Amino acid sequence: QLQLVESGGGLVQPGGSLRLSCTASGFTFNYYAIGWFRQAPGKGREGVSCINSNDDGTWYADSVKGRFTISRDNAKNTVYLQMDSLKSEDTAVYYCAADWVCMVPDEYRYRGQGTQVTVSS
Repeated sequence: QLQLVESGGGLVQPGGSLRLSCTASGFTFNYYAIGWFRQAPGKGREGVSCINSNDDGTWYADSVKGRFTISRDNAKNTVYLQMDSLKSEDTAVYYCAADWVCMVPDEYRYRGQGTQVTVSS
């Protein structure tokens, strides 16, 4: 059974950093694109970043470009989202998701349970 588990969320001050991890099991990890999206209270889902299966293409939302970095380690079945220079508006539940190619958030077939990121002083 395909499973995605996020970790690494928490409380951080503005300007700080966090690294989220998404660890997968139950499928051939390196065949899938992995995306991150987030949802803040009272708001819709927002795509944050995505990395394709061959690790030769990435995408970032304009709101995080230059601050977030996505990477994958296929040997560990894990994708990372390094988040630097965090802002209060980055506060949300962050989800990772998997499919053959990068998708808009609502179209991914598989997703994890989410991890909370709170940016506050």
